[in-house]
Amino acid sequence: MDRLFLDANVLFTAVHNGAGKSAYLFDTLDLARWQLLSSDYAIEEARRNLAAKLPARVAILDALIKKMTAIRQPARAGSSIRLPDKDQPIFLAALAGQATHLLTGDLRHFRQHMNRPKQTSGVIIQTVADYLGSLK
Repeated sequence: MDRLFLDANVLFTAVHNGAGKSAYLFDTLDLARWQLLSSDYAIEEARRNLAAKLPARVAILDALIKKMTAIRQPARAGSSIRLPDKDQPIFLAALAGQATHLLTGDLRHFRQHMNRPKQTSGVIIQTVADYLGSLK
C-alpha cells in the first residue's frame, strides 16, 4: 500500500476544488488503495491559507484531516536534498512518516527532485496528477 504524504498545497487544493484530483485522494473507496499522511506543519499552513482566502471552507479541511495520519514533525536536521527552509519540514516529515510518495504542487522548489527516489532517500516526489497517472 502506498503511503502518500500530502503537502499543504495539495490539502488546500482538495478543499478548494472538491471535484479535482487532490480531493479524489480522499475518496472513501480509494482510501483502501493508499494511506494518506501529512504533518502538523503542512496542515497548519493549509489552514492559514484557507482562513485567509476561503474561510468558509476551513471546516472541510477538518473533515479531511480525519482521513489522514498526522506525522509528528521531526526536529530540523540536514536532509539529502536542497530545499528552501520552508520546504525542509515537509520533506523531513515525509521521511519520518516512511512515505512512499510526497505529493506536492510546488514545482518551483520540488521539480528538480521529482521522480528521483535514489536522490530523495527513496521517497518519490510527484504531483497528484503524475501519481494518479502512474497507477495501473
